Amino acid sequence: MDLGFIGTGTIAAAVVTGIAGQGHGIVVSERSRAQSARLAAQFPAVSVAPNQQVLDRSEVVFLGLLAAQASAVLAGLRFRPGQRVVSFIADLSLDAVAALVAPAQAVAIMLPFPAIAQGGSVILTLGDAGLIRDIFCPANTVFEVTSQDELRSYLCAQAVLSPAVLMVATAADWLAGQGADRAAGETFLRALVASGLQGAGCRETLAALDTPGGYNQRLRQALEHAGLVAALEAGLTGLQAPRPPEP
Repeated sequence: MDLGFIGTGTIAAAVVTGIAGQGHGIVVSERSRAQSARLAAQFPAVSVAPNQQVLDRSEVVFLGLLAAQASAVLAGLRFRPGQRVVSFIADLSLDAVAALVAPAQAVAIMLPFPAIAQGGSVILTLGDAGLIRDIFCPANTVFEVTSQDELRSYLCAQAVLSPAVLMVATAADWLAGQGADRAAGETFLRALVASGLQGAGCRETLAALDTPGGYNQRLRQALEHAGLVAALEAGLTGLQAPRPPEP
């Protein structure tokens, strides 16, 4: 396909990296010039153009903009009938995106994660999941939601990734403090957690790790007693609250 990207931030760059060798023609906007220049230098299939030329050369357009920037960036650009638009903008509904890109069709909200650059990532999607699968599968896994409210809940829940990574990094730092090699320790812990989560459901895995008096049980109980579960639940609930207006 001929794919265009308006906005070339970290996530959009990861998306381009993940599909650049799959036969698509890819044109990225000049926004985030360092990122777009790096992608064009790294991948023969990627070129850089002004925003209107991105639209003129693309059958599917991806919007990698901040919600607060979208109206200003897209104002005056000429989309065309039959063109399909996929938004990475979590805080704009499909209806809101459709109003900004008419007469093109806003067909999906797609929320990728950095691991999409290497493949094997999950992709949250509201709307035309078939199109997203056509472009990004089987290298990645699409999780389809059916409403804006469900998407919002998933957005809150996926934020557990950063605290989980922090816990692994903290354990690796602690291990290094005991004299272990830092890089080797982190590699071991990352593989341990990744394989542990793949093996079975979370409740089954917790039960399997609940050996009385064992290391896993003792650390989990210490963290629970310190308020980990309550703090996590409160944090997730807090993410559902409307954001305060930007000054």
